[in-house]
Amino acid sequence: MGARITDHVLMAEHRCELDKIKGSRFTATAVSVADEQAAMAVVERVRAEFPDASHHCYGWRILGDRFRYSDDGEPSGTGGKPILSAIDGRKLRQTVVVVICWFGGTKLGAGGLVRAYGGAAAAVLREAQIELYVARVTLEIRFGYGDQGAIAGVLHAAGLTADESEYAEDVCFRLVVREELAAGLIERLVDRTAGRAKIRGQDPPIPIRPLE
Repeated sequence: MGARITDHVLMAEHRCELDKIKGSRFTATAVSVADEQAAMAVVERVRAEFPDASHHCYGWRILGDRFRYSDDGEPSGTGGKPILSAIDGRKLRQTVVVVICWFGGTKLGAGGLVRAYGGAAAAVLREAQIELYVARVTLEIRFGYGDQGAIAGVLHAAGLTADESEYAEDVCFRLVVREELAAGLIERLVDRTAGRAKIRGQDPPIPIRPLE
């Protein structure tokens, strides 16, 4: 399943630490990422930053409902899964949360670990700045010089300008538009140029912006 209008993303990396729980420390880091490789890179970065921690549990979810979580040596289901549940509870995508623990000497039990890891993830996401996810696509518009006025008129009416432009044998404009508006814009461009404009959408539609 792709992104829904209710999906959200983080605006910036955020970190917080819980009060000690029976002597154990829990620190959570939340980061916005583009893909699986970036998510795992964050996990490795946090692991390298805190090599003395007892456990480095994590969960991430990205577009396409791809996800992963790890208990990193904690009892099964007590670390990564509650972290992922906290991410899903905020309807977040493109997000990884890493919760690290320094064991304080007193076992918390399965229920205590779930509350600690899930609570740390929930806390960092409550404090983090979150924005609505809006999918966008990059359009490449190729047309002859004779159609430049028509193309400019359609873009002006839509409140758009080209982000990049090339002038050679023909003209090429590239611009980023909201995914939900792309089909209508393409239809108007093709209609105004009697089909002469050639338009290509570039994947993936990942750029993240807040709603204006």
